[in-house]
Amino acid sequence: MTQEKVHKEPLLRIAKRDSIPRPKAWAIRIVAVLLSLVVSGVFIFAVTKLNPLQVYQGIFEGAFGTSKRSWVTIREAMMLLCIGVGLAPAFKMRFWNIGAEGQILIGGIVTAGFMRTFGGDISTPVLLVIMAVVSLLAGAVWGMIPAAFKAKWNTNETLFTLMMNYVAIQLTSYFVAVWENPVGSNTVGVINQKTRDGWFPAIFGMDYGLNVILVLALTVGMFLYLKYSKQGYEISVVGDSENTARYAGINVRKVTIRTMAISGAICGLAGFIAVSGASHTISTSTAGGRGFTAIIVAWLAQFNTFVMILISFLLVFLQQGAIRIASLYNLNDYASDIITGIILFFILGSEFFINYRVILRGGKEGSK
Repeated sequence: MTQEKVHKEPLLRIAKRDSIPRPKAWAIRIVAVLLSLVVSGVFIFAVTKLNPLQVYQGIFEGAFGTSKRSWVTIREAMMLLCIGVGLAPAFKMRFWNIGAEGQILIGGIVTAGFMRTFGGDISTPVLLVIMAVVSLLAGAVWGMIPAAFKAKWNTNETLFTLMMNYVAIQLTSYFVAVWENPVGSNTVGVINQKTRDGWFPAIFGMDYGLNVILVLALTVGMFLYLKYSKQGYEISVVGDSENTARYAGINVRKVTIRTMAISGAICGLAGFIAVSGASHTISTSTAGGRGFTAIIVAWLAQFNTFVMILISFLLVFLQQGAIRIASLYNLNDYASDIITGIILFFILGSEFFINYRVILRGGKEGSK
């Protein structure tokens, strides 16, 4: 006589959502941010015995406490946004471009080279246009290399683009050594510091006004490109299914190479903005890890470039605020980074509850 096994229903089940209303998705994100502030407050009090509200005030002052800090926050947010916009088409195509760091450095190298070589010989407006074009081209070529290998031999784009970062870092080190100023400093120094040839001009009295204009123009342009253009539609189809794209008559190889050229070009332009519009020098830290941080920006925004604006400002706000409270309350970098990490953990975790539902025992699969 056989006994039938009784399978007990689990206490919790996870089911993927078909869709979720946008207001509900944003409500989940807002709740996640509020919860992160509560947990961070508990951590702050437990470790430092400080009033969490004072610490949060310090974070705000670190990002927007003075006019200078506000503009630094805006400048850094624009850089992060520019890279996120560059990553959006590649990621939407499911091409994992982890090489933004290298593409930024390549754009920065050619920008610094033109600033050093032609500064003073060519008027700054013309030089800026030339540097923008060559940085776009350099970034596009750097992005097309892994795309061509992927299209031809189906190489792993994640490893390929990641390794190209290290090639770009070594190239940057080489040019820093060649352009060393002063000799023995192992730095390029501020390029054209006295003449400001090749520097972004102030717009309406704002040093970083042109940075904002360029990046916001890119943001709008990329949104329209991905949402309304034929090429944007092809990117979406290839990202959903390459087999479906081929069945629809889309040349997957062509779309792959073209999209990575666009992605690399915009990241290369970010290098131009970093060198000509911000630091006015080139070094291995010019990208500063932004190429990896921008991955979070692109994914959290679901490739919507307008949403990227909010996320870029949030991440930079936390970063600048963490620096401030570390010095203001004599906290080490680890403590301030933990606070930032807690907030990011809750924000990233909220995406799970947006995409999935937790069903209690006895709950119905079809319930929202």
